[in-house]
Amino acid sequence: MEFKISGYNNFYKVKGQLTKKNAYTFKSEFKTIFANLESLTISIEDVERIDKYGVAAISQLHFDAIKQNKKLSIIGYGCKDLYEHFSSNSAA
Repeated sequence: MEFKISGYNNFYKVKGQLTKKNAYTFKSEFKTIFANLESLTISIEDVERIDKYGVAAISQLHFDAIKQNKKLSIIGYGCKDLYEHFSSNSAA
């Protein structure tokens, strides 16, 4: 499936596979979006697959939000790998 980011105002949907092939595009796109917003919600409901580069891209966005004191919400029953990444970081 084709990788696609769509959104309106501060709500964005990510669809397809978030992998090494498009992780840079993901980071670049959301860096630009985040520069203009104080809060951002990303739905990962339609993410079919995510590899370690995709997890790292979302993780980097999360840390950038903390560093810039901005609000970031990631919603949806996306990939299990992403959930496990953030669960293990919370427990540590």
